[in-house]
Amino acid sequence: MVLSHLHADHTHLRSLRLLSQDVPIVVPAGAPDALPSLRGVGDRLIEVRAGDEVPIGAVTIRAVPADHDGRRWRRGPATTSALGYVITGDQRTYFAGDTDLYPALRDWVSDVDLALLPVGGWGPTLGVGHMDPARAVRAAQEVSARHVVPIHFGTLWPIGLGLIKPDRFFGPGGEFVAVARRAGVRATEIAPGDALDM
Repeated sequence: MVLSHLHADHTHLRSLRLLSQDVPIVVPAGAPDALPSLRGVGDRLIEVRAGDEVPIGAVTIRAVPADHDGRRWRRGPATTSALGYVITGDQRTYFAGDTDLYPALRDWVSDVDLALLPVGGWGPTLGVGHMDPARAVRAAQEVSARHVVPIHFGTLWPIGLGLIKPDRFFGPGGEFVAVARRAGVRATEIAPGDALDM
């Protein structure tokens, strides 16, 4: 299990406690100090910084930078960095977490079989440190992804905002796939619980 950063929509403590105790959880360095309740998932936390590699079973997880605010709360102390991860086994997968494009992305991530790229924000606006579908297509091209699945849209919506800008909630995945196909990038939108045969 990898955690990209501490925002509540990525680090949901009750969900983490549901994982089997033998599942290691890779987290940004300093995360347990910034969010002490994270220690409640046990001693299986593995803290990493960009560039660190962790072998787990048949895969190696390498932490890479992300251009995103890594704090738990908007006004909290900036003690942890957001990360993405490249997971290498039989194939290479890039899980971007939350990020925007950044100049050194290609230096950190390249030649991946599958890229899981964020294409939306949280709630009715995109916000800083996120990619819209067009920027996510550029990221896919930067990392030479052979296949892309859009993530980070349509799952969390502030209560009461269901009638406001529903396109910001439901639309980014399909929009990304359409823009990607026009750019010659192979992409598939999948629903939670669905599978993609690679």
